[in-house]
Amino acid sequence: MNKEDEKEKLFQEGMKQYKAMDYFEAHEAWEDLWSDYYLEDRKFVQGLIQLAVSFVHIGNGNMIGAKNLLRKCKEKFNEFTGVQRGIQIKILLNQIEMVRLTYEGLNDPSEFDWDVVPTLE
Repeated sequence: MNKEDEKEKLFQEGMKQYKAMDYFEAHEAWEDLWSDYYLEDRKFVQGLIQLAVSFVHIGNGNMIGAKNLLRKCKEKFNEFTGVQRGIQIKILLNQIEMVRLTYEGLNDPSEFDWDVVPTLE
């Protein structure tokens, strides 16, 4: 398998795990991609890692970590427009804003509404 195929395999593995709601494993695949290869869209992939880990944190009851990583990923995604790796940036940013508002309204992280997680489409 050449480097381009391996990069795509890691990206798709992250997408598969993310869509299966296994945010830790999604982060692992994307982190391997981000750390092992030169990527023109390095910040975008880093944003995906931060997005996934935000959901790991909320699932573990770490509201501060979840909010911080959500803010950081939004900063990364704001540098992109149009469609990036098949993901519509404007829709993603709108979905992240819904997550932010949901986080702000929580008294208890266990009450998080997982239906607001961005779909990455």
